[in-house]
Amino acid sequence: MRGGSIRRAGCALALAMLVAACATTPPPRPTAPVPTPTPVPTAPRPMPPVRPANPKTAAETGVAAGPAVSSLDITPDQASAALSAFKSSCRALMKRRDVSGLTEPGAWAPACTAAAAPDVNPITFFQTQFETALVGSGALFATGYYEPEIDGSRSHDPGYDVPVYKRPPDLVERDTGLAAGGPPSGKKARGRIQDGKLVPYYDRAAIDAGALAGQGLELAWAKDPVEFFFLQVQGSGRLLLPDGSVMRIGYDSQNGREYTGIGKMMRDQGLIGPGTSYATSMQGIMQYIADHPDQTRTILEANKSFVFFRELTGAGPIGAMGAPVVGHVSVAADPAFVPLGAPVWLSADRPEATGLWVAQDTGGAIKGANRVDTFWGAGVAARITAGGMSARGQMLILVPRGTLAKLRREAQEERLDAIGATSQR
Repeated sequence: MRGGSIRRAGCALALAMLVAACATTPPPRPTAPVPTPTPVPTAPRPMPPVRPANPKTAAETGVAAGPAVSSLDITPDQASAALSAFKSSCRALMKRRDVSGLTEPGAWAPACTAAAAPDVNPITFFQTQFETALVGSGALFATGYYEPEIDGSRSHDPGYDVPVYKRPPDLVERDTGLAAGGPPSGKKARGRIQDGKLVPYYDRAAIDAGALAGQGLELAWAKDPVEFFFLQVQGSGRLLLPDGSVMRIGYDSQNGREYTGIGKMMRDQGLIGPGTSYATSMQGIMQYIADHPDQTRTILEANKSFVFFRELTGAGPIGAMGAPVVGHVSVAADPAFVPLGAPVWLSADRPEATGLWVAQDTGGAIKGANRVDTFWGAGVAARITAGGMSARGQMLILVPRGTLAKLRREAQEERLDAIGATSQR
């Protein structure tokens, strides 16, 4: 195509030169200047909401409307148990700041008022008070936890050699910026003060080696170090005392050191899981350690996190909302992605995990959107179910009616603000 155009241009040029040699070319007529068109202003296109590359909250992740609550297969038993759990969280729910960005404390008042009404129908309550929200893709990952029951003693009796420590007085929490001598950072860190500076607190290995011994911090003593390790992972439990009584202990604090899941570590090292005789579960981990006692300390101390306890009285264990968590009802969730106290619907590939739950707790390893830890109560059955729980599916958060419309208005206002800022540049 390009060669043909050149040849046609050459012929036209030769003909023009020939005509110019035989005739006089009249002078060109003056032409009026062509006015430059005035550009027509166009309205800027609406800007889509900006999503951070690494969202830190549900609002930053993006929220969409889910199906109507009436379309969920909520059973009467599930609704009744979830309603009771929801009511127990209402006092804290209406005071607590929702860091997920989805709701404000006052938004829960109508639902909490309705929940307290006499003779409320549980299923009707959830259908009339809530709408469902999908955070991000809604892709669920659920594990399980339980309230362990292990042998223990209030005194250091023969055979009970594992100290159960209460919170040490030198464990402090400080703003990381202020601790470094700078401005506030808004981030907290736990540690201890040494030479006027915040330094990391003792890790599990140091505590096992006696860093806290002889300070009168022993709340009780456990018989088995592996059983106590898993009680720490669960965050609460029951000590079965020699006289037949039960001492209930609950989370009071943690040393601030990083949590390492020893199950993943052992699987990555080929100690459990495919190709071995040990299942990728709590039971598989415990069996491997029982078969390799010489590796016990090395495996357990790979997790530097150490939990401190207090004795509990009354109903329990107590969740992050300050209310007792209930087996088959309560889940632990990341408060940055789920308003604590909110009901959640899980549709999972494990039937026992499918249903209506209430987010009443948190966990050090429970981070991110649509990540929950289902609570199964106490006893052998709870231990087996929780230890083997690994479910995938979809998760919906039940939020007060009108929440999604409010979020849409806020998103629209953000877009208009962004357009205004763009037009002024």
